[in-house]
Amino acid sequence: MNCQTLKEIQSGLLTSKMTAEQLVAQYLKEISNTEELNIYVQVFEEEAIEKAKALDEKIKSQPNNLGKLFGAVVSIKDVICIQGKPVTAGSKILEGFESLYAATAIERLEKEDAIIIGTVNCDEFGMGSSNENSIYGATKNPIDPSKIPGGSSGASAASVAAGTCLISLGSDTGGSVRQPAAFCGVVGMKPTYGRVSRHGLLAYASSFDQIGILSKSVEAVAATLEVIAGADEFDSTVSTLPVPDFSKTEPSDKKYKVAYFKNALKHKGIQPAIKSSIDSVLEKLKIDDHSVEGIDFSLMDFVIPTYYVLTTAEASTNLSRYDGIRYGHRSSEAKTLEEVYKKSRTEGFGTEVKRRIILGTFVLSSGYYDAYFSKAQKLRRLISEEIESIFEKYDFIIMPTTPDFPWNIGEKMDDPVSVYLSDIFTVLANLAGIPAISIPIKSEGELPIGIQVMASKFKEKELMDFSEIIIKKDLNEQS
Repeated sequence: MNCQTLKEIQSGLLTSKMTAEQLVAQYLKEISNTEELNIYVQVFEEEAIEKAKALDEKIKSQPNNLGKLFGAVVSIKDVICIQGKPVTAGSKILEGFESLYAATAIERLEKEDAIIIGTVNCDEFGMGSSNENSIYGATKNPIDPSKIPGGSSGASAASVAAGTCLISLGSDTGGSVRQPAAFCGVVGMKPTYGRVSRHGLLAYASSFDQIGILSKSVEAVAATLEVIAGADEFDSTVSTLPVPDFSKTEPSDKKYKVAYFKNALKHKGIQPAIKSSIDSVLEKLKIDDHSVEGIDFSLMDFVIPTYYVLTTAEASTNLSRYDGIRYGHRSSEAKTLEEVYKKSRTEGFGTEVKRRIILGTFVLSSGYYDAYFSKAQKLRRLISEEIESIFEKYDFIIMPTTPDFPWNIGEKMDDPVSVYLSDIFTVLANLAGIPAISIPIKSEGELPIGIQVMASKFKEKELMDFSEIIIKKDLNEQS
């Protein structure tokens, strides 16, 4: 029952070493054992057991007709719609709301025999880097419960790290899958913008949001992406490019050209232990005859301000739909139509969401639009062009996933700027719309470290193959 990979689970099910019902029971036991971590918002115990029983019957009667993800038990971030289930995005504003439909990604998971075990906590509407900005309270890091798990998909990372599921779907607007993956010592991937349909994903910043995947292995991430990616008539921004066989990895002796940003590794905010671990990986890549070159990314200092101007602007627009009129929380104190709007939104949104709505409204307002929003859009284009030019010369870019280790719960609640700066290495991939993955590497201390690898658009297959090379060459172990 101690299976770490999807292949091991599927092999065990096919050879009757275990049943799907036993597998689900084990995960449910782990959920119960880790309740103090505050990971789950809802646990679908009865439905998961019933689906497991049905899968066991299917394995017996139709072993040649099993879905690609049979045996995969999945948790879902509380921003992705599941038909007939509440979805709240960690916010009071959506209390009492049940989704009338399932997200495309959910439908595709279930079609391929995955079992959804529950929904997990998150920063409110995905706005945060610590999983503390939630109506349900903070989720704790399974590695050290005094620490944050990262955010906003912190509970997704924690659910995998704590052994309560094999895979978790999160969302990544500026690093919300990769940063918690690094903090919890798991694999987290953000695909190319448009690779996965956003239909059924509650919007934060529509031109940045992308559903991402977390697991303990690249193999499980690849298999999941293969299932959920591809064209969708409900999302006009999704790519119609064919979906590669992400899960089919072939041994390769190919030597890659890898770039790393010197100004990232010299950044004043980076922890020395993190820099040392990244340097060690780069050196081992060189020893393995890969070309590794340090370059300067000239727009590094503009990445964070550009990201926060644009995402808050989009958030102020997207969240205007939550008004207390059609669904969700409505203030009982309101007496007039104007009071319904004001009081419902004041009571329904948390501090961080209000902060970002106000900031976004400001940068879009008359007299400030050109000074902030318009300039940020131009900078985004320049950032994308510089990244594209780098990929004309190199196969991958390597950076730390985070400049720091997970901090203590409550430590930075009064210092939002410090929290925003913790995203400095992850927001770049969202600004450029490129795929990026965080994989755990050796850490000298007790807290994990993630290394981030980025590739050009729609090169997820190559990105995951290279990630496997890093893992299989034991680059996360001492030479």
